[in-house]
Amino acid sequence: MQEADVGLTDIRQKIDKAAKRAGRAASEISLIAVSKKQPDERVEAVLDQGHRVFGENRVQEAQDKWPAFRDRYGPCELHLIGPLQTNKARAAMELFDAIQVLDRLKLAKTLARLAQEIGRCPDLFVQVNTGEEDQKAGILPAEADSFISECRAMDLPLRGLMCIPPIDEEPALHFALLGKIAARNGIGELSMGMSGDFESAIAQGATHVRVGSAIFGDRPSD
Repeated sequence: MQEADVGLTDIRQKIDKAAKRAGRAASEISLIAVSKKQPDERVEAVLDQGHRVFGENRVQEAQDKWPAFRDRYGPCELHLIGPLQTNKARAAMELFDAIQVLDRLKLAKTLARLAQEIGRCPDLFVQVNTGEEDQKAGILPAEADSFISECRAMDLPLRGLMCIPPIDEEPALHFALLGKIAARNGIGELSMGMSGDFESAIAQGATHVRVGSAIFGDRPSD
């Protein structure tokens, strides 16, 4: 078996076990295979196993490879999980099924305008900067409620919230914070947890986990 075959099987088993420990059904949890910067053959190995939900960080990279993959393998659910510039918003809306990085009012207004022009809009997740890190994108927790209200006033299809905890802090605390923000705003989906902490995220209610290296192996160095 190829490396990606082994990784996907292992992660699926770990998700099943984590869900059972949390008293949840594994079917409640969507595994987003983060394929950014991975060689095509590794992505193909995962597609060949029947997996169809993937995450990409860059619009251009996704444009370069996913139309061909979709032609070969049929419908694939694509999530944008990397920063989105407003000048790439139209391309992102045309390619992705979900945009998980709604992190500022300017982007929200751009997406709302384009949604009217295009006639559709991907599912949107608000990125919350739970660690309030200066170098990281996302709405601050104290501003999340008002931002969510503003987005809803624009008729944007808010599906969930997303976070990336600080690397040097206990992730469960950040997952719990995201869950509280979602609960008080009536939002049911939580994208949280990556290769090193997705089991903790599942215990805290994650509906989407974003796993890259644990499935595909380490990305080749540039």
